[in-house]
Amino acid sequence: MNNYELLYIIAADVAEDKREELIKKFSSYVETKGGTVNGIDKWGMRKFAYPIDFKREGFYVLMNITLSPTEVDAMGKLMNITEGIVRQMFVRK
Repeated sequence: MNNYELLYIIAADVAEDKREELIKKFSSYVETKGGTVNGIDKWGMRKFAYPIDFKREGFYVLMNITLSPTEVDAMGKLMNITEGIVRQMFVRK
């Protein structure tokens, strides 16, 4: 088990209740795979430095998690196919 920072961006056109569902979905994913969520920091809406998929802003969320490396890869793939997620980045601490 390693410590990671997970930063992901939710599209600006996603409704607030759906945003909360996505955040809960990913935190529960970590817990069901045997990891722990050490903190969730919602940064809110921010403008992008450059357009991503023709979007100019998004809702940033930073999660500190403890998870095995194989599950990090699986979670990254899940986030890639989840509608509403613009980008994600895992950084090992």
